[in-house]
Amino acid sequence: MEKNNPIEKPFAVTPSKDIRNSSDPDIAGSYYAMQRAGQAAIDLAIQTNTAIITTIDGKIVRIPAAELIKQRQLTA
Repeated sequence: MEKNNPIEKPFAVTPSKDIRNSSDPDIAGSYYAMQRAGQAAIDLAIQTNTAIITTIDGKIVRIPAAELIKQRQLTA
């Protein structure tokens, strides 16, 4: 393990159930709240010209603001 890297291996979380189907409205709504929070993080990264760190296919990746802008333009 690297000295400054607390994560030894990339990880992936595979939910056993889709939380959107929960009978608890707070849990069901949390899915959309997490999506909004992720979008807000992307918006802030673009505004401040910084990168975000996320996982893609279980691997930790850094996505710079320029790439976030390109991705947004492709989906708009």
